[in-house]
Amino acid sequence: MSQSVPPPGNPFAGGPVPPGPGNPFAGGPFAPAPPVRDNVGLGLAAAAGTAIAAAAIYGGIAGAIESEIGFAAIGVGFVIGLVAGKVGGRNPILAVVSAVFALAAVYLGQIFGIAIIGAEELGLSVTEMLFDHFSLLTEAWNAGKEAMTFLFFALAAFAAFSGAKKA
Repeated sequence: MSQSVPPPGNPFAGGPVPPGPGNPFAGGPFAPAPPVRDNVGLGLAAAAGTAIAAAAIYGGIAGAIESEIGFAAIGVGFVIGLVAGKVGGRNPILAVVSAVFALAAVYLGQIFGIAIIGAEELGLSVTEMLFDHFSLLTEAWNAGKEAMTFLFFALAAFAAFSGAKKA
């Protein structure tokens, strides 16, 4: 009366795994490391382009709803920092410059939003408001600023700095 004893190892495997370049567990090499992203110039250019686009989107939304969304400023900053870090690498200069670009993008977005609202009220085009009546826009921005405005500026800069560091 003998019982059958199963063979040692995995009974569902089809046999030993042959070593090869695509099998790191059978003696083959591991996947190559990702390329090092260390292009500061390209990161700065990407951050500048993202800042312009984010300012336009932020201002367009603010002008369309005729109200400022302070929390959107945090998103503007984070996107700028994230793009700079992803494209340019982990250079600390990118985090600092991203924060500066975020401040500029939030300010320009607010000005653009005011220009959209003012153009609608005065019957002018947005470009006329931006280029011919920019002093009126800055006066309107100065009249409408409050403590929360500066808090969201600071949060946007912090989000950009953090985004660049975590990318």
